[in-house]
Amino acid sequence: MNSTAWPNLQYALLKDSIETVQLWTQIVGKIRLSKMPWLNHSWHVSLYVSACGLSTAAMPYNSGIFQLEFDFIKHQLHISSSNGQADNISLDQQSVASFYNELLQKLSRMGIDVSIYAKPNEVEPAIPFNEDFEHQTYDAKQMHLFYQALVKIVPIMEGFRARFSGKCSPVHFFWGGFDLAVTRFSGRPAPLHQGEIPNMPKAVMQEAYSHEVSSAGFWPGNKYFTEPAFYSYAYPAPALFAASSVLPSAAFYSNTLGEFILPYASVANSPNPEADLMTFLETTYQAAATTGLWDKEKFAFIYQ
Repeated sequence: MNSTAWPNLQYALLKDSIETVQLWTQIVGKIRLSKMPWLNHSWHVSLYVSACGLSTAAMPYNSGIFQLEFDFIKHQLHISSSNGQADNISLDQQSVASFYNELLQKLSRMGIDVSIYAKPNEVEPAIPFNEDFEHQTYDAKQMHLFYQALVKIVPIMEGFRARFSGKCSPVHFFWGGFDLAVTRFSGRPAPLHQGEIPNMPKAVMQEAYSHEVSSAGFWPGNKYFTEPAFYSYAYPAPALFAASSVLPSAAFYSNTLGEFILPYASVANSPNPEADLMTFLETTYQAAATTGLWDKEKFAFIYQ
């Protein structure tokens, strides 16, 4: 692949692999959840784009720290610890049940004890991990393309994050929705969130949206929007937010999803993908901050 070109992503080709890999990431993410102290808005559970895939970063255990990392170049899950132990799991055509059992066995042999809620969140049906032999598709080529898209996207989202001096999340990957996200905060409390997500405790959602946000991200597509896309939303959504003018021209507001959408293909095929994505991030934030009466001058970051 041309190092300057953005990869061609097609949901129809990605779909089955994404459904399997999302469940694998939920297993790994729940291990991170079990090992890390609670961080506001569930930031302690997320994964991070790494030089080969998606990583938990360091997690504590009784003999030091360990890390789990999906490698979408060599197509393995790497298990490593600070005492020098290491192991791998092949990602090739492995069922969720097989992946779950093999990972827990290998962690146990390394002296790393884990205990997780062994059912997925934010998906239906929520088949227990050790009973899920249905999801076992892994297309190495498609997952590598998806990873290469993340490689293109992350630096732009990091640059966007750096322009804001207020409270802002890391650029991180949530395994529940299988999306890369960055979230800015106004600093003001928000109304108690009343929405529901399948197999997600209401209290978790209410803590996640305890304060006003402008959030943007990327996902590879799902049953509600069957193509890879960038999104941006505000919570609570100001009355005039949906009617705001945003750029680039391919962006639009989806009444069904309740957020602005920019199809990934329009960015990937643009003469200047990086500029188009940054424009989308900036104009949708401006829409949220303007209609939501945020103190934009207070949060403007000026590099000295």
